[in-house]
Amino acid sequence: MEKLIGVKEALELSREKVRELHREYLNAGLCQLLRLLDFDKRFVKAEGAKLWDEEGKMYWDFLGSFGAMNIGHNHPKVLAALDLVRGFPTMVQTTLSPLAGALARNLCRLAPGGMKRAFFCNSGAEAVEGALKLARAATGRPGFIYCHNSFHGKTFGALSVTGRKKYQEPFLPLLPNCQAIPYDDLAALEEALHKKEAAAFIVEPIQGEGGIIVPSPGYLREAKRLCSRYGTLLIVDEIQTGLGRTGKLFACEHDGVEPDIICLAKSLGGGVIPIGAFLTTDAIWNKAYGSPDRAQLHTSTFGGNAWACAAALATLEVILEEDLPRQAARKGEFFLARLRELQARYPHLIKEVRGKGLLVGVEFAEKQKGVLSRLTFGWVDRLAEEFLGSLVAGQLLNRFRILTAYTLNNPNVIRLEPPLVVEEEGLLQVAEALEKILKENRSFLGLAAKTFLTKGGKEE
Repeated sequence: MEKLIGVKEALELSREKVRELHREYLNAGLCQLLRLLDFDKRFVKAEGAKLWDEEGKMYWDFLGSFGAMNIGHNHPKVLAALDLVRGFPTMVQTTLSPLAGALARNLCRLAPGGMKRAFFCNSGAEAVEGALKLARAATGRPGFIYCHNSFHGKTFGALSVTGRKKYQEPFLPLLPNCQAIPYDDLAALEEALHKKEAAAFIVEPIQGEGGIIVPSPGYLREAKRLCSRYGTLLIVDEIQTGLGRTGKLFACEHDGVEPDIICLAKSLGGGVIPIGAFLTTDAIWNKAYGSPDRAQLHTSTFGGNAWACAAALATLEVILEEDLPRQAARKGEFFLARLRELQARYPHLIKEVRGKGLLVGVEFAEKQKGVLSRLTFGWVDRLAEEFLGSLVAGQLLNRFRILTAYTLNNPNVIRLEPPLVVEEEGLLQVAEALEKILKENRSFLGLAAKTFLTKGGKEE
């Protein structure tokens, strides 16, 4: 009989053995990239905004699992909530869950507008899939409008409204009747809406993977007005921006918007249990699923399970009790000011600093090709073009023990989205570390060349 690796043995595997398992049984290309940038640290402890490696060294987490750690790692209140449901049935499909009912009520009461119905699933992509299906079923229209540079997930429906060709092209054809328009462009939106074919316009209040792009004030509010005029539903994707990240509980509240559908996930599970959700009004829900014969058109086996709902209930309590939206607003203002000081001192290296609350992006200036490009047969250029943010992130991680990463749709941008409980000391250390990196580099091509020469782009 094949000897299996147990939990205890897995936790004790060496870093090289973990690499070997990933190369052989998981994503070998990703394994190579992480090794190239020396990103595959072995972390053994996490608390708040901090991580510890197997040598006992502490790191600041400024990636926050792409926004899933709003309340920090291993919050004791969430762990205690999971203890409360230990021994309860995780799922019984033929009855009604008190935890799901309570969570739906709490979310609808907290959300802007007349939210009255919730659907629970397991991820952000699933929440988007459900929102798109709801919009079609409620309106009877086939089409969707989305924005260039957007990111809504990588399942077929979500990918069909994600605005980067790199992720779409290998899987064509995707859903038909999906039209991309420029972000923050109301004229383009109205032109697309004028056809009266779109079931929904799906949009992020701030484009996260697009490079932390903040739209003009009033953009979402006017988008909602236009959607209402043409009979199109407004889906606001709050998967990354929601639950306090931008200084409001929901980012769309900055514009005073009441969406037709809201998508949530990531931090809803407290960084412990996966959970996604979409919220909508009673009228929209009833048009799609309001009768007994339509009640099971869209379901999820694990959606609304006891552990996920318990974690989410506790997470909402923590967000309100610790006033994390206010913390994010205050800390974000302080942090953005420090980073913009760096931009003013190093304008040839920092193109722009953008963000709201603790969703922050630093875009680096594009490099110029030269002798390094010729010496490496263009490899350094290709590395810098696709992974410039990661080269800087590699410096932050390996020299200064600060974890971050680049944004998927704009590799020249590093994202800085720590848990909202991050201490001011951490914000200052990130600014100081970035300044040291900027002082040492006239151009970021040097970082690419150093990576090329030391790692060679080859797997060990």
